[in-house]
Amino acid sequence: MDLSGARFYAILDTGYVPRSRWTKVCLALIEGGADIVQMRAKTESAQERRSLLEEILPLFAEKGPGAPPLVINDDIELALSHPGLGLHVGQEDLPAREARVRLGPDRILGLSTHSEDQIRAATALGPAVLSYFAVGPVFPTPTKPGYAAVGLELVKLAAEISGSLPFFCIGGINRRNLSHVLAAGAKRVVAVSDVLCAPDPEQAVREIRGRLPA
Repeated sequence: MDLSGARFYAILDTGYVPRSRWTKVCLALIEGGADIVQMRAKTESAQERRSLLEEILPLFAEKGPGAPPLVINDDIELALSHPGLGLHVGQEDLPAREARVRLGPDRILGLSTHSEDQIRAATALGPAVLSYFAVGPVFPTPTKPGYAAVGLELVKLAAEISGSLPFFCIGGINRRNLSHVLAAGAKRVVAVSDVLCAPDPEQAVREIRGRLPA
């Protein structure tokens, strides 16, 4: 799937969104204009993740061809359980090459990177394997407590060497520091807590999406 025009990547994360607001917040991300939505449920069981997915699938079905792609975080079995779902993996998850073989050629596959070596490895895999890669955490974030912030210099490097492979900046990005990330060369971003904890997540998505380059 071509993600060259994608700019804002939303993450629906159980760490920030209680079950009681799960579908409401997901709909807000879609209506706000997210280009991609990832479902992330790191502490839930496989059965719980499946239940969470089934709650939101109708929202995407209702949008039809206009719905953003839905990506599953680090659960390839769940991703394969429904047509068209993508997968995002980390450096310590299922290797990207193996994931691509299992997913087939048409589904979205993304990879987290946290260093120059990992970025270069991702770009070497190229679009034959990856649909995109993520760079971060750019700033300190409670979402990734085990990772040191990589800073804006790594964003600049990614912008220089990524070629045609899209990359998204992630980690501590919000409406206050967004301009710094864009100035470093980013075109695509992920914002998690700034959106999910906002009084109006839909408006937060609209504000960020509206500041990203065309």
